[in-house]
Amino acid sequence: MKDKKVIITGANSGIGKATAIALAGMGAHIIMVCRNEEKAYDAMQDIIQVSGNSNINVVLCDFSEQRQIHRASEDIHILLEHADVLINNAGLFMSKRQLTIDGFEMTFAVNHLGYFLFTHLMLDLLKAAPEARIVNVSSAAHRWVNQFDWNNLQAEKRFSKMQAYAISKLCNILFTYELARKLKGSHITANCLHPGAVSTNIGNSSGWFFSRIFKLGRSFLLTPEQGAATSIYLASSPKVKGVSGKYFSNKRIQASSPISRSKDIAKRLWEMSKEMTGME
Repeated sequence: MKDKKVIITGANSGIGKATAIALAGMGAHIIMVCRNEEKAYDAMQDIIQVSGNSNINVVLCDFSEQRQIHRASEDIHILLEHADVLINNAGLFMSKRQLTIDGFEMTFAVNHLGYFLFTHLMLDLLKAAPEARIVNVSSAAHRWVNQFDWNNLQAEKRFSKMQAYAISKLCNILFTYELARKLKGSHITANCLHPGAVSTNIGNSSGWFFSRIFKLGRSFLLTPEQGAATSIYLASSPKVKGVSGKYFSNKRIQASSPISRSKDIAKRLWEMSKEMTGME
């Protein structure tokens, strides 16, 4: 990973920060894409101190706003001529239904549309690298979705925090599989993963009750370093060179849910996401 250009979203805490520390320790040039400026620069100093690598940049972006995603892309294009690895890691878990400035349900917008739009804006940099990898952090929570309801994709009819999160993580997998099919024959691979049940701050936006549950259960959860293991593996290991369109857990290929493997749903979601993000 020496001098490899690695873009990591949500790199200021949890799995993202642990991933950044590990890859920086291998000599990679890390681009941290983060929402909170103060937390991002504090985390950058931690990453430099722990890894001994000062080749770190911060790019600010709130993934709930598509204009900020475009602006972050412009900033990254100033910093880089190519990118070797893109790790889509930023995500949230909302307690109440809330719309973004663009008019989309917040969980769906950040966890899925953010991945979709940002990846498309990074594709030219990835294509400019000799070999490139896209790593999408999903979750086993995608298995909670038994039926893909197109009429309630953004919780228009009813809102369940658990279901909204599960749908967004299912969309991560559908997006990854369709992206891998579209990139077939290129030098870019796309894979997704379940990090495990990890103690992170993702529960902080989930309301008092669920925040309390997350805190009480932390002693039974994986550390961010343990949760980052598969992201690090997919970003750096020669064992997965050329492997694409797979779902990983514990650094092993696993079978995702039957719905997640539907090509028809993936294609329809892709076209819908293109319209929602204005990407062609």
